[in-house]
Amino acid sequence: MINTTNTIKIEVNGETHVCLAQTALPELLTELGLNPRLIAIEYNGEILHRQYWANTPMQMGDRLEIVTIVGGG
Repeated sequence: MINTTNTIKIEVNGETHVCLAQTALPELLTELGLNPRLIAIEYNGEILHRQYWANTPMQMGDRLEIVTIVGGG
């Protein structure tokens, strides 16, 4: 159970999500059950390159749009 005194609200694909303050982006992706190798992320309106994910802590009010990459043929 998450301690509510140390939680923040962020928006993920238009829905409110609660997580611990300062949760790193890779940890959030794990919480959401997403495979980091198969997604692209827009962070507060800007595409966030994969090299910055580990150093991006979640903060109150952050907005993420996460897109799953689908192969086809």
